[in-house]
Amino acid sequence: MPDERLDHYFSTPDSEEHRRTIRVSLRGREVTLQTANGVFSAGRLDPATAVLLKEVPPPGRDVRRVADVGCGYGPIALSLALDCPWLSVDAVDTNARALALTRDNAASLGLGERVATYAPEEVDPSQVYDEIWSNPPIRIGKEALHALLLTWLGRLAPGGRAVLVVGKNLGADTLQRWLEEQGWPTRRLASSKGFRVLESRRG
Repeated sequence: MPDERLDHYFSTPDSEEHRRTIRVSLRGREVTLQTANGVFSAGRLDPATAVLLKEVPPPGRDVRRVADVGCGYGPIALSLALDCPWLSVDAVDTNARALALTRDNAASLGLGERVATYAPEEVDPSQVYDEIWSNPPIRIGKEALHALLLTWLGRLAPGGRAVLVVGKNLGADTLQRWLEEQGWPTRRLASSKGFRVLESRRG
């Protein structure tokens, strides 16, 4: 029987939406964001996302376009846009409720012109990214996760990189080996609080 707690990974929940506001710290910047039932980590900043934002510096000025894959209500995308005024961020999620929250959160922070939201199938297939940042949905299963990662890694520009945060107990080291076997050189940028931060680069 499908686990309803994981429904937000695959589609928009059928349940009635109930929004709330939470206060989170994005790289030391305190912001108020809207969340709702039926989206990932609705009640707080997810610990893995917090590790990613703490351990990896913002992109440099040579990076112009970034994708946040599995954006949820938007903390990674919003943090990147706040840190880097020159950056355009595509926030991507299968969950329309999450995308609506990200749009509204971006607008409330004055980022609406630089944070765009898309369902995966809405992204222009020819679009390439300088960087991809993600707290990937590990719990969707290995096959689906591998397909997702290969799709998005394939959209990196030459020399581009993907930055991923994965729980050690959820197979971070195995995933690193698999990425290398697929031809994506991958190194560990950091290890903190039970999470690995991985960087895969396109040659």
